Amino acid sequence: MNNVPKQLPHYIKNENGELWLTEDERENLKISYRIKDVIFSDQSPFQHVMILDSYDFGRMLVLDGVVQTTSIDGHIYNEMISHVPLQFHPSPKKVLIIGGGDCGAAREVAKYKEVEEIHMVEIDEMVVDVCKEHLTDVSGNLSDPRVKFIYTDGVAFIKEHENTYDVIIIDSSDPVGPAKELFSYEFYSNVYRALKDDGLMVCQSQSPIFHMDVLKQTHTNINKLFPYSTVYTATVPTYPGGLWSFTIGSKIPLSLSKSKSIPNDTKYVNADVLKQCFQLPQFLKQQL
Repeated sequence: MNNVPKQLPHYIKNENGELWLTEDERENLKISYRIKDVIFSDQSPFQHVMILDSYDFGRMLVLDGVVQTTSIDGHIYNEMISHVPLQFHPSPKKVLIIGGGDCGAAREVAKYKEVEEIHMVEIDEMVVDVCKEHLTDVSGNLSDPRVKFIYTDGVAFIKEHENTYDVIIIDSSDPVGPAKELFSYEFYSNVYRALKDDGLMVCQSQSPIFHMDVLKQTHTNINKLFPYSTVYTATVPTYPGGLWSFTIGSKIPLSLSKSKSIPNDTKYVNADVLKQCFQLPQFLKQQL
């Protein structure tokens, strides 16, 4: 553990010569990861940023003590939040990603040749820089010229745009602190306004197991604004509960393009997954 700094955050503990990251989930659940090494650790103007190398999940991005993505399963989340909406939009040319500092979603969107512009709005430049350098399993050290990095507040940015984007991907962290606004009705209404007449949006809407209140509120807000909306799920082992949800809002009927193919270098998404992910378990159907 040559890179372990002298001062570690309180959620990193060295026990019996072993380094452990312990993540608190709403005060009722603690998830601990055995850590090989601290690759990067620093305080940005917005949050504490770490890249850790773990034994079972590989390298991981940790923000303020919460695991955001890992080498072993980051592709699942990023493929599902990117390929699903892009498969529904008839001709996505201009895509906006709000959040997504690990660059994983932008990396997936860039696999579509018909996409001409990818705007990635991330408030914390440090996250992008360290993920491009130290978390390449997720970021792919993204350098596609179609990707424009915009380091600003996504809530403020979206207010400045109208009828601009074909697809908007909201790749936010948990709804605490500044990210809480990314789950508000006002924010989603600004997203609606920023979309073109045939546009659609997608957001991560938390765990159906542990965060049903957030999922229901997200679905309600989007359902009020968009004439067409739906929820789909994926299994992401890193996230609490494993089962994770995404919510789509669309201005046009949701219909998969028969002429569009899924990129051949995906690890999780294929035609079968694309159809299956909308088949919700009964408890979730009843709640929504």
